[in-house]
Amino acid sequence: MYKMALQKKDFIEIEFVARVKDGEVFDSNLKEELEKLHQGHNHKVETKPFTFCLGEGMFLKGVDEFLIGKELGEHKINLGPEKAFGKRDPKLIRIVPLNEFKKNDLNPIPGSVFNFDGKVAKILTVSSGRVIVDFNHPLAGKNVEYNVNILRKVEDLNEKINSLNGFFFQNDFPFKIDGKRLIVEIPKGTKQFVELFKDKYKDILDLEIIGKEIEDKPKNKVEAKEEKSDQE
Repeated sequence: MYKMALQKKDFIEIEFVARVKDGEVFDSNLKEELEKLHQGHNHKVETKPFTFCLGEGMFLKGVDEFLIGKELGEHKINLGPEKAFGKRDPKLIRIVPLNEFKKNDLNPIPGSVFNFDGKVAKILTVSSGRVIVDFNHPLAGKNVEYNVNILRKVEDLNEKINSLNGFFFQNDFPFKIDGKRLIVEIPKGTKQFVELFKDKYKDILDLEIIGKEIEDKPKNKVEAKEEKSDQE
């Protein structure tokens, strides 16, 4: 059987396990691995194969680049820091006054992790009213390895659209295809956000994405009555 190498803009479905070199798993979409990662948590672990478009920044760049030109099946990928999560940068270790935490009712403890305006940071030390905070990525400076199993090349256009919608919008918006137009039903007030990705959809799928804002559906009498009962 003739095998074809994967190319940029091909959509593929994969299962993967990512671990620090010779160390612990830090990411996966396999149920048994995710259950180990979430031991002690009370939420149910749900997994599914991951579909993405090669060469479009939808997966870790070093893995993405490696898979272009490869065939379906299993691949082991070893990445140094420069191809993974970057080298550690001493400039990203900063001193933050303890008062900044107290103003927000936060208690910094060494080893704890906080979100500073979208940037994840780890507390290193707390002393004399000063907190030393590390803004490096938790895996910066680490060698990592990915075991990737490419299950199939995705050909179905609807699957491709769902993959992009999930990645860009974190949502499975209803949609329909009308010729070269992709009409996506979106919440009121989000049209400008969808238009930010028009060039991406055109480049990858050769479709013009159009956001169709949908009004919230009015509650019918049964729904309204049930809601009232719950409140009582």
